[in-house]
Amino acid sequence: MPNIKSAIKRVKVIEKKTARNNMIKTGYRSAVKKFEQAVEAGNKDEATKLLSLATKKVDQACTKGVIVKNTAARKKSNMARKLNAMA
Repeated sequence: MPNIKSAIKRVKVIEKKTARNNMIKTGYRSAVKKFEQAVEAGNKDEATKLLSLATKKVDQACTKGVIVKNTAARKKSNMARKLNAMA
């Protein structure tokens, strides 16, 4: 544990930011997982709804800096490809 006041503050700030990043990361991962489960179940209507939700979550994670721009684009592309393969 740090003794210097500014170092103590940095520890607190880092803990807050880590918690926020983990919440955002968990949210987008679970949205993607729900989409993939709908695709595997063969439920196209549900998968279409979940694709837009998952895309939104991935974009939010990208905007907040939790994931990189190219990673977000790759994830969205893979999900769209899975949905199109159902048709």
